[in-house]
Order: sequence, then C-alpha cells, then structure tokens
Amino acid sequence: MDDWGPESGRGGVILRTLAERPFCSIVIPCYNEEEHIERVVRAASAQRYPSDRMEIFVVDGRSLDGTRDIVRALAAEDPRIVLLDNPQRLQAAAMNMAIKRSRGDVIVRMDAHADYDPDYVAASVAALRRTGALNVGGAMRPRGITTFQRALCAALSSPIGVGGAASRDPDREGYVESVWCGAFRREAFELVGLFDPDARTNEDAELNQRILARGGRIYQSRSIVGHYYPRDSFGGLFRQYYNYGAGRARTILRRGLPPSYRPLIPFATLVTFTALVLLAAVYTPARPVLGAAVSVYAFAVLAGATRAACRAEKRLVFLIAAIFPVMHFAHGLGFAVGLARHWEGAARDAEPERLTAR
Repeated sequence: MDDWGPESGRGGVILRTLAERPFCSIVIPCYNEEEHIERVVRAASAQRYPSDRMEIFVVDGRSLDGTRDIVRALAAEDPRIVLLDNPQRLQAAAMNMAIKRSRGDVIVRMDAHADYDPDYVAASVAALRRTGALNVGGAMRPRGITTFQRALCAALSSPIGVGGAASRDPDREGYVESVWCGAFRREAFELVGLFDPDARTNEDAELNQRILARGGRIYQSRSIVGHYYPRDSFGGLFRQYYNYGAGRARTILRRGLPPSYRPLIPFATLVTFTALVLLAAVYTPARPVLGAAVSVYAFAVLAGATRAACRAEKRLVFLIAAIFPVMHFAHGLGFAVGLARHWEGAARDAEPERLTAR
C-alpha cells in the first residue's frame, strides 16, 4: 500500500497519511429534487463504510417542491444527515458551505440526480490511499429511462459527442485531468482553495485545473461506480451544454488553457462554419469549400451515430444524429457568449477561499 506521510508527497504537494478508515463527509447539493433526493440520501447513508466514520450534508438551494421535507424526515431517522440552506443556489456555494462545516479528512461529493454503488465511498478512500492523489472519482456513467435519455447515453459514449474524454470511459484506470463528482483529500482545499464562489457551471473542472497547476494529481478508478441521469429533452440538453461552454470560457479567462484542448473543439467548429458561411455569402468560390465542410461534418455525425446506435439501440440512430449537433452548437455558442461576457470581469471575480489547515 502506498501511503503518503506528512513529510512526503509528489510534485511538491505534501500529503498527510490517511487513516485506514478516515472520517468522510458526504456533500449532496440539490435544488427541486423531490423525485430523486430520498434515493440518493439513502444510498449515502447505506454505504458499506463504518457508520460512525461518516456525516452527510444535504445542501438545498431553497427548493420549491418537497425536497426539504423529505430530507428533514430522513434526518429524523439518521442523525448523521444534516440539512443546510443554500440561498445562493449555486453548486459551488453549496460545496463550500458544507466543506467549511465538515469534519472529514475526505470530502465526497454526490450529485442528487444519480445512483451510487454501495462501495462508492470505500472505493474512493482506497483510491486516495493507494495513489496519493488529491482527488479521485469514477467515470461518468449515464443511465437512461426515456427514449431521449437512452439516445443521449449512446451519444455520450461516442467520441463525436464528448471528444474521447477520459471521464466518460468506464474502463479507464489512471491519472486524468478531471473526474465526475470527486472525493477529495481535505488538504486539496487547504492547498488550492475551495470551489470558485462565482462559478455557475464548470466549478469542478476549474477546481481540478487549480489542483493540477499546484502539482496535485487526479485519479480515475474503475472501482468507483456511480450512474447519473442525463437531460431528457433537446431544450434541457441545449441549456446544459450552453452553460457548460459559458463556464468553460470563464475558467480559461481566469486560469488559462486547460491541460487538453478538447473543450475548445466545439467553439473552433462554430467559428469555422460561421466564417465559411459569411465568406460564401460574398465570395462565390468559397461556396464549394462550405459545401465540403458541411458534407464532412454530416458524414462524421452519421457515422458516429450509426456506431453508437449499433452498440445501444439501432432504432435510435437518427435521434442520436440529431443530438450531436445540438451538443456541439450549444457548447460552442455558450463558449462564445462566455468569452464576451467575462472578458473583462473574470479577473475581478472573488478568489476562492482557502480552507484553514488543522
């Protein structure tokens, strides 16, 4: 076993030795999740991990449905469950609020719209101790119920949809640039600070970029298993990827380019097609170039959709093919708007607060 003591580390990062069963603080940000909140909180409380070594924070953004009543009822059954009020309604604010209140040497994030393996916490702790990483997690495993969700799950398994992101590969085992949700050593927040308090989206990638910049490492393990439920409509998908793009643009303006150029591909594609359309409108010889570019893109989308459908449900091929351009255009447009919106203001946003070392 590869434990890291108080005088050792990698990349200049000093790591404290984790106990065999370190105290874990689970944090669940939520808003209007009455359909899912009971399942995820019960999954957290039923983890195969010593019950006296866990606490569970449900941080609610002033839900308008029955979410808070459900959590209060669960807290009455299990004193480890604590309901916190999040007036800012941002996930970054929810995480920061709970981390400051937490006692854990390990902070485990769980999203409300997801399912988690009973060994999720134990596997996360084992990966932290084995690898010396500051943050560990599993792959983003989508789970679909509706026809649209199943098609989206297939699209998210394709390189055409996510650009071959390691965080989407359930077989990936190794060091990566970001992970889904995440289980953090407490010293991660002492070293690089808490979540960006002004981030509306992309708060996890932004934090992971700071961890890497300070010499910390992030590890993805096949043993850390969870499934999330993706959007169930084109409108919801467009808004999600638009917000992803805007958040990514703000992060780049604040932190510089990420380790991979993959998040820039949708924006580059949008800029290229926009330039070709404008050029073709005033310069006739450019029209064949535009036609060729559209043909290549359409072929790639159809080929990717066919391959994804063959692995999932063949009848979903045209729905998958329609999903790809929505993801690409929404992310690229959001990125462009994010650049314009945050070009001057991002540098003036509040810097993340550092957690005080114990």
